[in-house]
Amino acid sequence: MFDRRLVHYFDWGLLGLTIIFGFVGILILYSAVMAGTPGPQKMLCIKQLVWYFIGLVAMVISFLFNYKMLERWAHAIYAICIMLLIAVLFFGSYAGGAKRWLILGPVSIQPSEMVKIAVIIILARYYSKHANIGGLTLRELITPLIFTLIPFVLIVNQPDLGTAILLILIAGSMTVFVKIEKRSYIYITAFCSISIPVIWFLLKEYQKQRILTFLNPDRDPLGAGYHIIQSKIAVGSGMIFGKGFLQGTQNILAFLPEQHTDFIFSVLAEEWGFIGSLIALLFFLLLVVRGLTIAYGCRDTFGTILAGGITILIFWQIVINIGMVMGLMPVVGVPLPFISYGGSSIITVMICIGILMNISMRRFLIE
Repeated sequence: MFDRRLVHYFDWGLLGLTIIFGFVGILILYSAVMAGTPGPQKMLCIKQLVWYFIGLVAMVISFLFNYKMLERWAHAIYAICIMLLIAVLFFGSYAGGAKRWLILGPVSIQPSEMVKIAVIIILARYYSKHANIGGLTLRELITPLIFTLIPFVLIVNQPDLGTAILLILIAGSMTVFVKIEKRSYIYITAFCSISIPVIWFLLKEYQKQRILTFLNPDRDPLGAGYHIIQSKIAVGSGMIFGKGFLQGTQNILAFLPEQHTDFIFSVLAEEWGFIGSLIALLFFLLLVVRGLTIAYGCRDTFGTILAGGITILIFWQIVINIGMVMGLMPVVGVPLPFISYGGSSIITVMICIGILMNISMRRFLIE
């Protein structure tokens, strides 16, 4: 029987933020693809609207059932996502020099987007059973390390360095969120410091170039540094109030690369200026704060860690994408939640919002 208290506790504020982000995302995408030169990208707005509708359906499904069922399904969800990543290696479609997509009839999906949620769910399940006041020991961290490294290796082989790094950041932040034993923390920090030269050696040449270009974009202004330089010009040219909707010259003259995906925040900054960018950042901050509020207000350990993990995912995608377009981070191809074009990205973030709503609705109920 339906519990009327769920309606009373429904998170209308989170729903309102989601609708605002969806509306703003369509506006910015419209500007990004319509202000430039004519071409097949004109259909992207219609496709994005379709993805938003599918995402809304996924969001509703995500908050209809009790989130505690995810704890029981954690291993099955994780296994399915890993199998999809393995399927990409054999049957995936190439685009932009990477094999990241599975073609399913008329649509293509990016399993690496979905695996982020799977890792969060399975880590939340593990940590809810092993978290303690003293913090996690090295022995207790072996299992979550394995859970993270399996998809990490599969994603790096696509190659998709941005999503792989994001996966490590999510897992690491969730572990800190739960708490690590002080001695274990020292060992991990030392190990990571020693591993940096090894990781550098294992990187592909283009990945090394991205990092070197991040440190000095002017070393190759017409090649590897072109994206960052043009993005920074677009952000700076918006000044205080921006050039106006559909008036961004960097976008119109096609100087801005990947303006509808990775660098869409540059379009926002150029057209809406510092004030518009600041307002957008404040709304993102509200979203992150709301997620953390839900996490700390939950009476269930699994729900707390799950809400924290989802908030961490959204936070890092915002930080990496905006840092990337402003030249504060290397260009690694991480989409901006709600704003960047992409079906898998939109559906993933909408599922995340649905799970947060689910936890928010039930966090006061004792079962």
